[in-house]
Amino acid sequence: MTDWNHQYLDANGIRVHYVRHGEGLPLVLLHGWPEFWFTWRKNIPVLAEEFDVVAPNLRGFGDTDKPGTPDPPNRLLSDMVEDLRSLADSLGFERFGVVSHDVGAYVAQGFARKYPERLSGLFFFNCPYPGIGKRWADPVSINEIWYQTFNQQPWAASLIGENRKTCETYIRHFLDHWAYEPGRFDEDLDAWVDNFMQPDNLQGGFDWYIGTNESRLDLIRNGPPELPKIETPTRVRWGEGDSVLKVEWADRLGDYFADVDFAPMREAGHFAHYERPETANREISDFFRAMA
Repeated sequence: MTDWNHQYLDANGIRVHYVRHGEGLPLVLLHGWPEFWFTWRKNIPVLAEEFDVVAPNLRGFGDTDKPGTPDPPNRLLSDMVEDLRSLADSLGFERFGVVSHDVGAYVAQGFARKYPERLSGLFFFNCPYPGIGKRWADPVSINEIWYQTFNQQPWAASLIGENRKTCETYIRHFLDHWAYEPGRFDEDLDAWVDNFMQPDNLQGGFDWYIGTNESRLDLIRNGPPELPKIETPTRVRWGEGDSVLKVEWADRLGDYFADVDFAPMREAGHFAHYERPETANREISDFFRAMA
């Protein structure tokens, strides 16, 4: 697919960039970090054969506006939830499905808790959720989350964005290290670097870590919170080779989702939707076809 049908609209006070293809039950695809809408390029054409697929750039990412962290910074997730609501309203989506990953999974969960009546279903790849709790800082994990602190430093974006080589080195590290096999992103690496070399795109993504630092530390200090279960039908597929979001951490999904279908994905790491697109597309289609 060469014509990605780029579009823009105003939502919740910012200009949101998205691509849209297909027709049928609306599906909104929410990316993670270090990603942007293009992480779904292997999924959009297939899913668009039976769904109305919208893949936005989240606030701070890609060609969507980058207003910086709010005051207080911990309001960022709430703002992103309202971005999704406003986007859906502007597109005329009364009910829709959400497919999400990494950062997008936080937005999807926040939306499901606030606007459950708007959702036909939730699909997560490698889902960070409250049940991970203190395990973020376990000895077997602590060396994997250094970037969450690094990305908050006021000089991080200028250092990584000093030139194309420094940006490529940083972004390539995560795309290789978190994938099941290094090199999975080689064909698209230039597109990733092009994206993050655009003005403010590195800082826009780093703002996520500033805005969510308080809640992240609270989980590490106090462990999993008690929350009402999300009632929306949910499917979770988790790459078994993910080194930062470990598949064994899925053990408490049932404490936070009332109707959850979980299974690991073989030969996939953190970017399961990109690494195993045939499996991912089949799983998404089967799930939302049943919802429709």
